[in-house]
Amino acid sequence: MQRREFITLLGGAAAVWPIAARAQQPKKIPRLCFLSFGPDTLQSQSPRFDAFFDGLRDLGYVNGQTITIDYLSADGRGERFPALAAECVRLQADIIVVSTTPAARVAKNATRTIPIVMIALGDPVGTGLVDSLAQPGANVTGMSQMVPELAAKRLGLLKGAVPGLSRVLVLSYLADPIAPLQVTALKETAPSLGVTLLIQDIRTGDDLPAAFDAGVRARVDGVLTTAESLFIVQRARVSELAARHKLPAIYPYSIQVTEGGGLMAYDTDISDLHRRAAIYADRILKGAKPSDLPVQQPTKWKFVINLKTAKALGLDLPASILALADEVIE
Repeated sequence: MQRREFITLLGGAAAVWPIAARAQQPKKIPRLCFLSFGPDTLQSQSPRFDAFFDGLRDLGYVNGQTITIDYLSADGRGERFPALAAECVRLQADIIVVSTTPAARVAKNATRTIPIVMIALGDPVGTGLVDSLAQPGANVTGMSQMVPELAAKRLGLLKGAVPGLSRVLVLSYLADPIAPLQVTALKETAPSLGVTLLIQDIRTGDDLPAAFDAGVRARVDGVLTTAESLFIVQRARVSELAARHKLPAIYPYSIQVTEGGGLMAYDTDISDLHRRAAIYADRILKGAKPSDLPVQQPTKWKFVINLKTAKALGLDLPASILALADEVIE
């Protein structure tokens, strides 16, 4: 081979090398930062999030292979969320997924560029997270539980289960922006039901015994908790105190009845919302803008009654209430 031909071939090969090297570089996998209120980890997370993570897996996202998931828990302390949101930004997450309104608000304050997906939050319009359900604006979208309306519905169901009900102990984590909205809805509904409310602000599980003691002194004959993550974390303690004081109670989460031994729960189909949130996360990771994805609301609700608990309370539930139940635990 002549020297000129050899140099030409060598030069051509050298020109191809950078292209081949670029083609062989591994594709950057996306990073998802999940902010949770409860004392969970990715290895031992609350089962209520299973539907979201199962939904991601069904869409082809396997942690450590096709996605990196950072599961950051506040360990039941909402004041930790600013540091956790800052960590998501430091990690250069491609998407932040939030399970509580305080986490969503802190994340939105921390970044206006990283997309934020709500997996099943309360009232995102009322709490200022989005401009409207149809046009969220900015970088936040996801699923809404329509919490204030459901709080009023629960009070009506509790009255239906205990027709003589006149005083209700309301446990609420007022530090969460969705709590005051629910309390307002309850106050608006209570007079028409002939019910007086005793509102108790719960900041930690240690506040619960004193709140129940206050309820006993006020001669309450029922208990209702508003829909904040604190009451999922403390569900066993709340149920135990309600049972100890022989108080019928209604909760915003079915897990409080199916696993926590509570009397009644009326909630949205959380699993359905979480699966739909996974679809939104997938669409965003593939290029969709949060502002172009309307906030979705629940299409399914569930009313669960635990007859074992009713029997332990000496409560004979009216047939009209039992007929409304989607699930009865016997």
